[in-house]
Amino acid sequence: MTNQNFQYSFSTSKNTSEVFAHLINPKKWWVGLFGETIEGKSEEINDAFSFRAGDGVHYSNQKLLELVANKKIVWLVTESNLSFLKNTNEWVGTKICFDIEQVGDKTKITFIHDGLVPQIECYNGCSSAWTQYLQNLQEYFE
Repeated sequence: MTNQNFQYSFSTSKNTSEVFAHLINPKKWWVGLFGETIEGKSEEINDAFSFRAGDGVHYSNQKLLELVANKKIVWLVTESNLSFLKNTNEWVGTKICFDIEQVGDKTKITFIHDGLVPQIECYNGCSSAWTQYLQNLQEYFE
Protein backbone atom coordinates (compact mmCIF):
# COMPACT_ATOMS: atom_id res chain seq x y z
CA MET A 1 0.00 0.00 0.00
CA THR A 2 1.37 3.40 -0.93
CA ASN A 3 1.00 6.56 1.11
CA GLN A 4 -1.45 9.06 -0.33
CA ASN A 5 -0.09 12.59 0.01
CA PHE A 6 -2.65 15.38 0.34
CA GLN A 7 -3.24 16.89 -3.10
CA TYR A 8 -5.49 19.60 -4.55
CA SER A 9 -5.68 20.74 -8.19
CA PHE A 10 -7.50 23.41 -10.15
CA SER A 11 -7.14 25.38 -13.37
CA THR A 12 -7.17 29.08 -14.15
CA SER A 13 -7.12 31.29 -17.22
CA LYS A 14 -4.13 33.21 -15.73
CA ASN A 15 -0.81 32.48 -17.42
CA THR A 16 1.94 30.43 -15.77
CA SER A 17 4.13 33.45 -14.98
CA GLU A 18 1.27 35.28 -13.19
CA VAL A 19 0.48 32.14 -11.19
CA PHE A 20 4.14 31.52 -10.31
CA ALA A 21 4.69 35.14 -9.20
CA HIS A 22 1.73 34.87 -6.83
CA LEU A 23 2.56 31.43 -5.41
CA ILE A 24 6.25 32.09 -4.71
CA ASN A 25 5.16 34.57 -2.01
CA PRO A 26 3.23 32.69 0.72
CA LYS A 27 2.14 36.06 2.20
CA LYS A 28 -0.16 36.32 -0.82
CA TRP A 29 -2.00 32.99 -0.41
CA TRP A 30 -1.27 31.25 2.95
CA VAL A 31 -3.25 33.85 4.91
CA GLY A 32 -6.76 34.96 5.75
CA LEU A 33 -8.13 32.17 7.92
CA PHE A 34 -6.43 31.84 11.33
CA GLY A 35 -4.60 35.12 12.07
CA GLU A 36 -1.45 34.06 10.23
CA THR A 37 1.93 35.73 10.51
CA ILE A 38 4.58 34.98 7.89
CA GLU A 39 8.14 36.25 8.30
CA GLY A 40 11.16 35.72 6.07
CA LYS A 41 11.73 35.33 2.36
CA SER A 42 10.82 32.91 -0.41
CA GLU A 43 12.53 34.10 -3.56
CA GLU A 44 15.69 32.05 -4.03
CA ILE A 45 16.85 28.52 -3.16
CA ASN A 46 17.55 28.18 0.61
CA ASP A 47 15.40 31.23 1.51
CA ALA A 48 13.33 30.46 4.59
CA PHE A 49 10.12 31.74 6.12
CA SER A 50 8.19 31.03 9.28
CA PHE A 51 4.44 30.55 9.46
CA ARG A 52 2.41 31.11 12.62
CA ALA A 53 -1.34 30.76 12.98
CA GLY A 54 -4.13 30.25 15.48
CA ASP A 55 -2.58 32.20 18.36
CA GLY A 56 0.40 29.85 18.53
CA VAL A 57 -1.41 26.61 17.69
CA HIS A 58 0.63 26.22 14.48
CA TYR A 59 4.27 27.17 13.94
CA SER A 60 6.40 25.93 11.07
CA ASN A 61 9.53 26.97 9.24
CA GLN A 62 9.93 26.32 5.52
CA LYS A 63 13.06 26.41 3.35
CA LEU A 64 12.81 26.92 -0.41
CA LEU A 65 14.25 23.69 -1.74
CA GLU A 66 13.37 23.63 -5.44
CA LEU A 67 12.45 26.37 -7.87
CA VAL A 68 11.73 26.05 -11.58
CA ALA A 69 10.46 29.36 -12.95
CA ASN A 70 6.77 29.22 -13.90
CA LYS A 71 6.67 25.44 -13.28
CA LYS A 72 7.51 24.24 -9.77
CA ILE A 73 7.98 25.44 -6.17
CA VAL A 74 8.99 23.12 -3.32
CA TRP A 75 9.47 24.10 0.33
CA LEU A 76 10.92 21.72 2.91
CA VAL A 77 9.44 21.99 6.41
CA THR A 78 12.50 22.24 8.67
CA GLU A 79 10.73 22.96 11.98
CA SER A 80 7.20 22.56 13.24
CA ASN A 81 5.31 22.93 16.46
CA LEU A 82 1.70 21.93 15.96
CA SER A 83 0.53 22.19 19.56
CA PHE A 84 -2.77 20.40 18.88
CA LEU A 85 -0.94 17.13 18.07
CA LYS A 86 0.73 14.51 20.25
CA ASN A 87 3.70 14.58 17.85
CA THR A 88 4.07 18.36 17.56
CA ASN A 89 6.85 18.17 14.95
CA GLU A 90 4.91 15.89 12.61
CA TRP A 91 5.45 18.22 9.62
CA VAL A 92 9.28 18.20 9.87
CA GLY A 93 10.70 16.65 6.71
CA THR A 94 7.49 17.05 4.72
CA LYS A 95 7.42 19.12 1.54
CA ILE A 96 4.90 21.74 0.42
CA CYS A 97 4.83 21.74 -3.38
CA PHE A 98 3.18 23.55 -6.25
CA ASP A 99 3.33 22.21 -9.80
CA ILE A 100 2.26 24.65 -12.51
CA GLU A 101 1.61 23.51 -16.06
CA GLN A 102 0.06 24.84 -19.22
CA VAL A 103 -2.84 22.61 -20.33
CA GLY A 104 -4.45 23.95 -23.49
CA ASP A 105 -5.45 27.56 -22.83
CA LYS A 106 -5.49 27.05 -19.05
CA THR A 107 -2.88 26.88 -16.31
CA LYS A 108 -3.22 23.83 -14.07
CA ILE A 109 -2.08 24.28 -10.46
CA THR A 110 -1.43 21.16 -8.40
CA PHE A 111 -0.67 21.50 -4.69
CA ILE A 112 0.88 18.53 -2.92
CA HIS A 113 1.85 18.32 0.74
CA ASP A 114 4.33 15.46 0.40
CA GLY A 115 4.27 13.58 3.70
CA LEU A 116 0.80 14.70 4.79
CA VAL A 117 -0.77 11.26 4.51
CA PRO A 118 -3.89 9.68 6.09
CA GLN A 119 -1.71 7.60 8.44
CA ILE A 120 -0.56 10.63 10.46
CA GLU A 121 -2.46 12.43 13.21
CA CYS A 122 -2.54 15.81 11.48
CA TYR A 123 -4.06 14.54 8.23
CA ASN A 124 -7.74 15.37 8.82
CA GLY A 125 -7.27 18.78 10.43
CA CYS A 126 -4.39 19.85 8.20
CA SER A 127 -5.95 18.66 4.94
CA SER A 128 -9.14 20.50 5.89
CA ALA A 129 -7.19 23.73 6.51
CA TRP A 130 -5.21 23.30 3.26
CA THR A 131 -8.48 22.84 1.37
CA GLN A 132 -9.75 26.17 2.76
CA TYR A 133 -6.54 28.00 1.77
CA LEU A 134 -6.55 26.43 -1.69
CA GLN A 135 -10.23 27.17 -2.30
CA ASN A 136 -9.46 30.83 -1.46
CA LEU A 137 -6.52 30.69 -3.87
CA GLN A 138 -8.72 29.17 -6.57
CA GLU A 139 -11.26 31.97 -6.11
CA TYR A 140 -8.46 34.55 -6.33
CA PHE A 141 -7.37 33.16 -9.71
CA GLU A 142 -10.92 33.09 -11.17
